[in-house]
Amino acid sequence: MTHLLDPLIAFVSDHAGLAYLTLFLAALLEAVPIAGSIIPGTTIILALSALIPGGELQLQWVLAAAILGAVLGDGGAFWIGHRSQREILTTWPFSNYPRLVAQSEAFFHRFGTLAIFFARFVAPIRAVVPITAGALDIPPVRFYAVNIPAIVLWACAHVLPGVFAVQLLHRYGGLPHHGHIAKSTWIIAAVAGTIVVWLVLRMLRKRRETQLAPGAAN
Repeated sequence: MTHLLDPLIAFVSDHAGLAYLTLFLAALLEAVPIAGSIIPGTTIILALSALIPGGELQLQWVLAAAILGAVLGDGGAFWIGHRSQREILTTWPFSNYPRLVAQSEAFFHRFGTLAIFFARFVAPIRAVVPITAGALDIPPVRFYAVNIPAIVLWACAHVLPGVFAVQLLHRYGGLPHHGHIAKSTWIIAAVAGTIVVWLVLRMLRKRRETQLAPGAAN
């Protein structure tokens, strides 16, 4: 994998502005209804965030690009749903994904407006909940009051682990700051570590849901 990442690192080193644009687009497109469910925006954000400790990218601009992209993506989806109402949920492409739409509506039935917050951290319904919120006629002020804080936390949760992983590898793993191969290793370790944490948290959540399910104690 390092031979695929080395050109990316070299390119980012010389074109930081395009890297921020890539982060922005990754967060924006990940919020596109249905399509966002398969766009690897999270992987792109994790990979590029691992370049922050080396100085190729700046933390504040990485966070700003990710937050702005997600706000515009979620906001655009919300207003589409707000204008079209529930009709949008039964037309293409949503008609091809009835289960995903049902999961999104079930989120609202279970959590109310807080579904907007929780869905930011749950793929793939993250790409469906904003338009569902609009279709269910959630007031815009209420939507943004929940959505924007969720996006800020989401961005930090995706950017900071990569930064911390690289710093720990440099401090305790003996990896040098310089050299494209070392930086490739940083990225792979950061992405892999974050995926492991995500899988563990998902397993614990599923176990908790099983324990709380009706009849689980019998």
